[in-house]
Amino acid sequence: MGKSEKKEHKKRKDRSDDAGDTTAGDISMAVSDVLQERPAKKSKKEKDEVVIDVKELSPIARPLAERKLLKKLHKVIKKASKQRQVKRGVKEVVKGIRKGEKGLLVLAADITPIDIISHLPVFAEDERVPYVFIPSKEELGRASATKRPTSCVMVCPDAKKRKRKEKEKDGEEEEKDEDYRELYDECCKEAAKLQEKIFF
Repeated sequence: MGKSEKKEHKKRKDRSDDAGDTTAGDISMAVSDVLQERPAKKSKKEKDEVVIDVKELSPIARPLAERKLLKKLHKVIKKASKQRQVKRGVKEVVKGIRKGEKGLLVLAADITPIDIISHLPVFAEDERVPYVFIPSKEELGRASATKRPTSCVMVCPDAKKRKRKEKEKDGEEEEKDEDYRELYDECCKEAAKLQEKIFF
């Protein structure tokens, strides 16, 4: 027996003497052990926010979105993914940019090795597509309605407009799209401002 086991045995013996019944002491001890081992449940806000140290971010992750822009980007990506106007992953994004689709490119800054997405900012600049980095690939994956972490996402609001025009005849869906479009335009402007700060 180790020292800690001897102490626990002594405590149990003292408790059982105080209680008078050994089974009651064992049950209360078992219940207290279970209560102590049970982890505290996290709230939704704690689950949504992933905190990443600045040292873990890539050195080429510029422009990095600030907190306000980050929240707007999450909203835009969620709304766009509901309307199927999102390209997820490096292959789809490169394919979309090559085809000449315009949109907002959102990259994760904690990708390792960074060589996986290092060509995308240059490619986006050549095609005049605004881009911005966000700190976490897990948050990017959650915002784009997937369970897996995502390295990059491109929001293309004009991608499936023809198909939607044929199907959509209600005024409500158009209003939702306009609301999402305004938020998208704000994010594009802020991303462009961040890029100007880097170059000039």
